[in-house]
Amino acid sequence: MANVMKKVDAVVVGFGWAGAIMAKELTEAGLNVVALERGPRRDTYPDGSYPQVIDELTYNIRKKLFQDLSKSTVTIRHNASQTAQPYRQLAAFLPGNGTGGAGLHWSGVHFRVDPIELKMRSHYEERYGKQFIPEGMTIQDFGVSYDELEPFFDKAEKVFGTSGTPYTVKGKLVGDGKFGNRFAPDRSSPFPLPAQKRTYSGQLFAKAAESLGYHPYDLPSANTSGRYTNPYGAQMGPCNFCGYCSGYVCYMYSKASPNVNIWPALRQEPKFELRDNSYVLRVNLNDEKNRATGVTYVDSQGREVEQPADIVILSAFQFHNVHLMLLSGIGKPYNPITNEGTVGRNFAYQNISTLKVLLKGDEHTNNFIGAGGAGIAIDEFNADNFDHSKVGFVGGSPIWVNQGGTKPISGMPTPTGTPAWGSKWKAAVADHYTHHVSMDAHGAHQSYRANYLDLDPNYKDSHGQPLLRMTFDWQPNDIKMSQFMFARQQELGRAMNPVGMTGSAKNANSHFDTTSYQTTHLNGGAIMGEDPKTSALNRYLQSWDVHNVFVPGASAFPQGLGYNPTGMVAALTYWAAKAIREQYLKNPGPMVQA
Repeated sequence: MANVMKKVDAVVVGFGWAGAIMAKELTEAGLNVVALERGPRRDTYPDGSYPQVIDELTYNIRKKLFQDLSKSTVTIRHNASQTAQPYRQLAAFLPGNGTGGAGLHWSGVHFRVDPIELKMRSHYEERYGKQFIPEGMTIQDFGVSYDELEPFFDKAEKVFGTSGTPYTVKGKLVGDGKFGNRFAPDRSSPFPLPAQKRTYSGQLFAKAAESLGYHPYDLPSANTSGRYTNPYGAQMGPCNFCGYCSGYVCYMYSKASPNVNIWPALRQEPKFELRDNSYVLRVNLNDEKNRATGVTYVDSQGREVEQPADIVILSAFQFHNVHLMLLSGIGKPYNPITNEGTVGRNFAYQNISTLKVLLKGDEHTNNFIGAGGAGIAIDEFNADNFDHSKVGFVGGSPIWVNQGGTKPISGMPTPTGTPAWGSKWKAAVADHYTHHVSMDAHGAHQSYRANYLDLDPNYKDSHGQPLLRMTFDWQPNDIKMSQFMFARQQELGRAMNPVGMTGSAKNANSHFDTTSYQTTHLNGGAIMGEDPKTSALNRYLQSWDVHNVFVPGASAFPQGLGYNPTGMVAALTYWAAKAIREQYLKNPGPMVQA
């Protein structure tokens, strides 16, 4: 029998960015908050201690900071006719595990959102006609506008200590506009810090982009360009371009994370408690299934514990949120045959392509240095900044060079045809390791009826619960976009006068490959929207079905974005937290009428 704890005002499931923001906002509102993190307690010390943390074998190869797939994983198949198999080795995506979640190991690219991507379906139907959207594509509007979210993007940047170059602030051009993003929406204030220094590879990319008539800009980076103290009093040091960002704990306190930027303030809050190694099994509901009474979890000793609460915040990783909703009976599971139900609907990913540009031996790019968010990008082909009627696909992509540090084990670019080992491989590595540029098209991924999440009927986790099943594969729209973007990358590469280039676009035979890293930007499954028939959450991330359950995170995105999702996750969480504080607490119940 479960041990029943003292009731609290709110329980937060998962202590990454969304969980930390919610916990801070709700304790500020005077609530007693308990956060439950399934993984161990992590922090800059001792987990980021130098020099131990600069260890590719431990972190990048053996995946120290990531989910233990032997205890809980997902199953994956390409289509509904197949039997899904468990994802047994971390490769395609890397869910975080422990305090800070994926916010501890992310790279630090900190975008806002293109306003068009908040109203994807209505925008495309208005500009190109309803027939332009392919059959089976289920994109839809978020139900909230950029103007509504702008103050929360601004707040998140100040909390993160984001570095960047603005283009306009309050409608006025900043400086000469050079290296600001002319396609970016207007801002209410500048970035907290100026942009990071430009690596040589970034400078080469910028020169190539300008030669083709494009407008390169500094990537917005949550790796600090200088000393910074955020609104919570958390202090950050300047990034030293060590080259160990994505997949690592930052030993310089330079990369924004929940651990560095929010947890120090929460530690001092008597109304807050963080319990690590607490694996949540389900959200408990009343008999009518319209209100949550708390959660049940397994503690570090293997004991089942019930934590009663008035409000439940599901703020875990994208697919953990969906999994918990399905296990708990919150909302109607999605049925791809009838296209009915909402939980598991609109699962989306990232449509990325990478090009390695190999340069002459006298061009030293020094790829061993870098920072996860430092780089140069162009947005001419992002969102709807170009005429899609001429290319025949939905969606877009920024194209960028962000030199995060090429590692000595996994980051060895060699020309096509080079053997995988031996003396010729060694010679090729020596020739190209510090003479190459890596370029990415990040690629917004759209949602489709054929890609969805549900409970697997065959496999269970270590607690005896059904695993989450992913039914996912690339669709014709993804392949068209990949080929278009890769051609643009090749044009940019050729403008750098290379000795060679390696990489390829998706083709008609391409299928989702679980053995090759893509990104950890998974989206959807518990999406927000304006219609409870096609969305699990309303515009405030409140469950349509269980009014005291809120679900912040990328699981709320109706489709993927061209930009990295973290900035959007943070802004949406602050937006939802304000609604809870100012509306829900005064009058608990649905904040949007179905």
